[in-house]
Amino acid sequence: MTTFDDREAAFEAKFAHDEQMQFLARMRRNRFMAVWASALKGETVEQARKYGNELIHTDIQNVSEDDVVNAVKSYLGDLADEQTIRGKMAELLAEAKEQLLTESNR
Repeated sequence: MTTFDDREAAFEAKFAHDEQMQFLARMRRNRFMAVWASALKGETVEQARKYGNELIHTDIQNVSEDDVVNAVKSYLGDLADEQTIRGKMAELLAEAKEQLLTESNR
């Protein structure tokens, strides 16, 4: 293998790792969103788990932030507006990424 081939393989491996980490962060963020939304509605932990699975399914099928926002907005009704939901999603994505980085450095 040449140096160029080695570098190409390293870049491909890094890209795949980064994509996997992004996916894991989004899924964790969706679980956090479900807990947050369920808490706003005064629901049980089991209901939060169920809703978390629904959000993950929505995200996997559509891979769109707007679809997740719309799902949460529909779930919450008048309890939170789109701006609040988007802000919470950004906050929880940052938290999910931080947790994943911490876990991967152990």
